[in-house]
Amino acid sequence: MLVFIDNKSGVPIYEQIYAQIKEQIISGAVCEDEPLPSIRSLAKDLHISVITTKRAYDELEKEGFIYMVAGKGCFIAPKNVELLRENNLRVIEEHLNEVIKLSKSCSLSIADLKDMLDIFGREI
Repeated sequence: MLVFIDNKSGVPIYEQIYAQIKEQIISGAVCEDEPLPSIRSLAKDLHISVITTKRAYDELEKEGFIYMVAGKGCFIAPKNVELLRENNLRVIEEHLNEVIKLSKSCSLSIADLKDMLDIFGREI
């Protein structure tokens, strides 16, 4: 599992770790029940605090992407199709909000947006 930290990005380090691991899980780059690096070893490899790494892992566990086994470590959780669907819907909603903001700035109507969506939908 590859995780890179960008100290210049302005995004908190735990969020960078969380986002990268989550993306690898969703994309299938890591397999169900595959062990994650231990909190300590990841912190050591990235030259960051154990607390920062633990916070990222806690967020991933809270959202159901990983599970922890006492004395054994952290593992990739079985993919929850509904959880992934909800995550994708949330991302789509964020993008749609941006589209609406942009469309208002250039006076596009909802009908115009629907027409554009129909055209792009046919290309899929």
